[in-house]
Amino acid sequence: MLEACAWLAAHGTSCAEVAGFIFGVTNVYLTVREKIWSWPIGILNASFSAVVFQEHGLYSDFGLQFVYIAMSVYGWYQWLHGGAQKTELHVTKTPSKTWLVLLALGLVGWILLYTITSRIPGTRLPKVDAALVASSLVAQWMMTRKLRETWLLWIVINIAYVATFIYRGLNLYAVLNTVYGILAVLGHFEWTRSFARTSRASS
Repeated sequence: MLEACAWLAAHGTSCAEVAGFIFGVTNVYLTVREKIWSWPIGILNASFSAVVFQEHGLYSDFGLQFVYIAMSVYGWYQWLHGGAQKTELHVTKTPSKTWLVLLALGLVGWILLYTITSRIPGTRLPKVDAALVASSLVAQWMMTRKLRETWLLWIVINIAYVATFIYRGLNLYAVLNTVYGILAVLGHFEWTRSFARTSRASS
């Protein structure tokens, strides 16, 4: 195992990055399919990703992983008991008022994160890093509530992350976010169909 990790390190990556890649793809695929096991897998992904981001000075993303762990626990519960009368949660459309609240929270989060992380020695791309983290938090909360439009937001975020990771030399994570983007497109269509089925069943 140590020899494999040493070989990966010599070739510009790490065991933590590879583990994050594997668990990350598995997590998003299971989320697309609305499988409850996406949440514990997501916790493993966030744990390995935290190690990678800390090593590369992406401190907003490093801190984000711990928030993801907490939100994964919350999402796990919500998907099981967040529906009417504590039943299984179904895909719904994001209300207009919710969009306005999320936009405001995203802007406030961006400003706060940039203010904090820009003062940390070694931080790279603090404005971009903070903006992506704030947007990701909004998208992740939408996912915990099975709001259909979460995938549209993730598509934009993944495109931005691909460019950021290429710039930072995290090539495996750039590939990972390319895969995430493709899965996000699939997720949008899958959740749109799920929303349509639920709407027909309740009408």
